[in-house]
Amino acid sequence: MPRIVCVCLSHWPVTRLRRAGLAPDRGPLAVAAEGPGGLRLLALDPEARALGLRPGEPLGRVRARIGVPLQVHPADPESDRAALLRLCRWAEGYAPGVAPFGPAEAADGFYIDVAGASHLRGGEGPLVDDLAGRLARSKIPARIALADTPGGAFALAGYGTSDRVIVPPGGAAEPLRALPVEALRLDPGTVSGLRRLGLRRVGEVDALARGPLARRFGEALLLRLDQAMGRRPEPLAPLTEEAAYRAARGFLDPIGRQSDIVVTARLLMAEIAPRLEREGLGACALRLVLHRVDGVMRVLDLGLSRPERCPERVAALVSLRLDRLGAGLDAGFGFETVALTVTVTGALSARQTELGAAPQGDGIDALADALAQRLGRPLLRLGARASHIPERADHTLPWTLQCSDSASRKSRRAPSPVRERVGVRDQGSPERSHPSPGSLREQISPARERGPEPQPDSCESHSPLTRAPTSWPDHLPPRPLVLFPRGEAALDVLSTVPEGPPRRFRWRARIHAIVHAEGPERIAAEWWHAPGAARDYYRVECAAGRRLWLYRDGPHAPGRPAAWFVHGVFA
Repeated sequence: MPRIVCVCLSHWPVTRLRRAGLAPDRGPLAVAAEGPGGLRLLALDPEARALGLRPGEPLGRVRARIGVPLQVHPADPESDRAALLRLCRWAEGYAPGVAPFGPAEAADGFYIDVAGASHLRGGEGPLVDDLAGRLARSKIPARIALADTPGGAFALAGYGTSDRVIVPPGGAAEPLRALPVEALRLDPGTVSGLRRLGLRRVGEVDALARGPLARRFGEALLLRLDQAMGRRPEPLAPLTEEAAYRAARGFLDPIGRQSDIVVTARLLMAEIAPRLEREGLGACALRLVLHRVDGVMRVLDLGLSRPERCPERVAALVSLRLDRLGAGLDAGFGFETVALTVTVTGALSARQTELGAAPQGDGIDALADALAQRLGRPLLRLGARASHIPERADHTLPWTLQCSDSASRKSRRAPSPVRERVGVRDQGSPERSHPSPGSLREQISPARERGPEPQPDSCESHSPLTRAPTSWPDHLPPRPLVLFPRGEAALDVLSTVPEGPPRRFRWRARIHAIVHAEGPERIAAEWWHAPGAARDYYRVECAAGRRLWLYRDGPHAPGRPAAWFVHGVFA
């Protein structure tokens, strides 16, 4: 369970001015910004509040009303935000999860998730005391609360009766009920509507039926109420390093249609692409963040199979992801800001394209990206592993392109089904693909004259000990398309030659008679692993037409029948 410390910074713009030496330490001080009807008060220090001034009042009326000089400075939101982010970086000394307030809080401050880190300061109480003491010594007025949720901590810090509150785990619901409805981080219109109905406390709102509340005030009211009470999760967005490749766009009229979001994503990628091109890079992963007007963020992470900087392709992937989300996107009253960030980059050299034609990506990679967005999860592929044993010769990997590995690019251009299934290495040579069925028989022919001479730690094919009028079909690969995770036991095996293939066996409660067999192909364990018995593999065809891949585990020994296993099925 998270434990969230909320630090509400009282009159932060005034505090920043005095800490920067831009305003005197004494005397009533205010910060004003342009508003309806002219300049209005934005922030006040305690001395100005003691004169009866409140944020939002017209500056001209205030000057005429008070009889003492009032120092007024223009608002500078960018400097205020930059100073707040520096303070958040300092707060990361308590815990790495620090997130500044967003638009929903309509205040200045930050959250710290201290779950799992409070014991480093002696517990939650000493941590809060140390944080409050450091801020006080730096002359930064703050109200601090610790609760289970960001919404609960913000309500207690901003509207509680004390400037330092610690709520035990699971105990935030009762203190929240006595707080005003403004503590729920609602928009002014919703607060006014609740007060007109006589609902002034959080507990009064929580006691009403949810259906009528949702119909009258919308889902945002229930969301904020549940987040404060801990009924719905509210993940924080901790500070990260400033992205080098990022673009954002704000809207005076919020957008909510899918087509508008896709067009915006394409324009943002077109803005980022020249910067990537100058560095010879492409985007391997992107993050699209949609900021709703009520402060809720929707984050869409997009992964690419290869580096890309084509705006059309990125827009197509965003469209596919939004198609899958459908109504789950929940635009609410619309998105006021859309931001696109390149989170992972990769080298991307210049590519020749046809004159006047849009750049086209590799077909298989484009298909993988499209399927990943439609399915909502990354695709997997088989990758070769340095092992002779078939069930250990491959493993699953995310479908990503390793741009620096030319061998990977080559294997994708000319895929070998055998190499993907069984990674076989020759003595002193790199991993190679198996020969085709025709060339395999050519290699078998000399071995028929010499007889089987298996070599340790290698994979060899020898002449079939049982011949049939027909040979192995040329269209079938030397490895089965269906490979079992482990061999399935073949029972009651009957062989005419001790070291030869079986003529009959029982598998999956059925008797199988063999009419044709080719092999053996000996596969031994790797020399760098614990020594194990070598396997002799055979490709066999049953009387019913089924083609199987089975092996004998270890050599045949007098008085001890060898164990046989079915390891795969050919198409």
